[in-house]
Amino acid sequence: MASVPADPLAELARLEGVPSALAAARDTVDAVLRDRGRRRLSPEQTASALLAAARASAALEVDHEQRDWLPGTMRLYVEVPDLARLIRVAPGQAIARAHALLGRGVLEDDQLGRVRAEDDLGTRLASLQQTLSAKTEAPVIVVAGIAHAELLTLAPFVAGNGIVARAVEHLVLISGEVDPAAVIVPEAAHRALERDYRWALERYRTGTAAGVRDWLLHVAAAVSKGAELSGLSPAGRRPAPRSGPSGR
Repeated sequence: MASVPADPLAELARLEGVPSALAAARDTVDAVLRDRGRRRLSPEQTASALLAAARASAALEVDHEQRDWLPGTMRLYVEVPDLARLIRVAPGQAIARAHALLGRGVLEDDQLGRVRAEDDLGTRLASLQQTLSAKTEAPVIVVAGIAHAELLTLAPFVAGNGIVARAVEHLVLISGEVDPAAVIVPEAAHRALERDYRWALERYRTGTAAGVRDWLLHVAAAVSKGAELSGLSPAGRRPAPRSGPSGR
């Protein structure tokens, strides 16, 4: 009987092609943040990035009942920096709080932050919470990506699971110092790469090593593009309006 790896996330981080993709993503993020290192990032820059992330995540949500998720998503993302402090120490609390913020005014009060009644769902969610709070040698991007995919696969809430999953990915990136100032926008990258995002999630759900690898490669690409789409990167900055001939 095969033994379970002592650090399963670290094993996933060594899948073919993943180490180089993770290194490239981290280099891109670090380069963008280092370019701004001589000036402190302002609260306005963080707020602008979180607003862009919220809008992108709400736009990605698949909801056959056509609920309007944008107000709740924006409410959730206002609290992302605070929730990031909880996600690795009290993940269950952070996830439930994220869903409660998101669903207020959209879902019934008794559905906010409450896990659906389904056999073994609570056990599986508890396993994810344990993974998030456990020590690992895996890079933060791997932890964030696996949390994202697991939450979408489990779909623990009656609705809004995708938004919560994407928020949790970002919480882990912030908590793990990949994005300490909450200024990169992986959510916008998932939206820009939406076809690949949907495909990679389906690959993850196969449960195969190849499927997990494909998902992690997508997450690495999204983190990298999220840095490029931030207002801090030359690629993410909008050109200033041109002045007229008089310079006014």
